Amino acid sequence: MPDHKAKLEILCIERGLKMTEQRRVIARVLSDSSDHPDVEAVHRRATAIDANISIATVYRTVRLFEEAGILAKHDFGDGRARYEETPDEHHDHLIDIQTGKVVEFHNDEIEELQRKIAEKAGYRLVGHRLELYGVPLDGKTGRQK
Repeated sequence: MPDHKAKLEILCIERGLKMTEQRRVIARVLSDSSDHPDVEAVHRRATAIDANISIATVYRTVRLFEEAGILAKHDFGDGRARYEETPDEHHDHLIDIQTGKVVEFHNDEIEELQRKIAEKAGYRLVGHRLELYGVPLDGKTGRQK
């Protein structure tokens, strides 16, 4: 593994979390992920680097990172908690319900519409989460054959 510090690892250190070698591996796996992995996927990737990392260690570490505010937990309706680094900038998600693929996006029109809806109801919007669920327009599943 390269001797670079992953973004998540740096955030852990900045927040005073003790960084064991196994936590470092898990932090790097999460930082290198672009697919919002669940705990089992994180465990598979981490054990490819260090075979001694248990699934329980991954669960504990993910929970610790989430409680420290450096990892965001998502439930995209497939019954599995999925994770990403807490984003620097707001974005929403489009989930392919056939493959589980997650597409991140930002749309200023949607953001403005949500603000207007809140204002019309007498509120100032301070946060939101938008998840869209879909299937490919071409009818293909996107699964590998």
